[in-house]
Amino acid sequence: MAVARNQWYVAAYSEEVGDGLLARTICGEPLVMYRTGAGQAVALADRCVHRRFPLSASNRDGDRIVCGYHGFTYAPDGACVAVPGQTRIPRTARVPAYQVVEQDSLVWVWIGDGTGDADSIPRAPWLSSPDYVTVRGMEPLAARYELLVDNLLDLSHETYLHAGYIGTPEVAQTPITTEVDDEAGIVYVSRRMKDVECPPFYSESTGVEGRIDRWQDIEYHPPCFYLLHSRIAPTGVEPGPDGDDPHAFHVEVGYAIVPETDTTTHDFWWVARDFALDDEGVSRFLRDSNRTVVLQDVEALNLLETVIAAEPEGYQELSINIDTGGLAARRVLQRLTAER
Repeated sequence: MAVARNQWYVAAYSEEVGDGLLARTICGEPLVMYRTGAGQAVALADRCVHRRFPLSASNRDGDRIVCGYHGFTYAPDGACVAVPGQTRIPRTARVPAYQVVEQDSLVWVWIGDGTGDADSIPRAPWLSSPDYVTVRGMEPLAARYELLVDNLLDLSHETYLHAGYIGTPEVAQTPITTEVDDEAGIVYVSRRMKDVECPPFYSESTGVEGRIDRWQDIEYHPPCFYLLHSRIAPTGVEPGPDGDDPHAFHVEVGYAIVPETDTTTHDFWWVARDFALDDEGVSRFLRDSNRTVVLQDVEALNLLETVIAAEPEGYQELSINIDTGGLAARRVLQRLTAER
């Protein structure tokens, strides 16, 4: 599978990993995840070494997994500690164990060789901050993950695909600025809109009436992590000289864009806000509205995948100024994939 390896990928939300055995395929590699009695998240290859039976369809015995087919038993480090009918355990009886880091309520796994640098994992501190409230979910995407990267790096599509939710005419009309930090491997795309229409996504959640100033500042951390820092304020309201911004509303939208196979993707999404923290109605509205937006993207990208699969080899796209962020992301992904 042609993806960037020797990289960290989000495999689950923290609350998904518990006593049960969770099956999830990341970059073509089937994993089984669970949490030990001490609370440690574990990720093993989801295949018994004996006859390939999925460990996710097996049973737990304390912190161990007992294969549901022939009883091979595995410790959290992947070592086989018991086999049926004999006391000697074959030296090669073990399954790969994946390095796991849990932070900001996300479970990351290292897909590749050796040991990954945990300090290189991008942060999303608002996901576990008491100063923010978060709604989130995950949708399956029947399309290659690069299409979702393209989609999120060019938000002009909001005007057309998400009209009535998050899109307004000004999103497509406003130019963007794009920067690439080659050393850190981060793509930045910014769109700053002044005196524009407030879409229902924000007018209903913030209560702002009338026109607004709206910022969309993107950070893309290849291969899989996307952050959209959104600022919404009544027109003319600017941050203070020290960066304080008490009269604006801040929404941290994020995605983990995780390849499952060559043509399927895990579309993790979240919306964190610093206002109306105790208002469950606002949470419900943002959860439902953002899921609708995500599903609109899913429908469009699933359709696009079928078109790409059927088109002749060598088809040439046309790109324009709004594509600079997506094209920069493609270049970084191509480099990372070549380094695998």
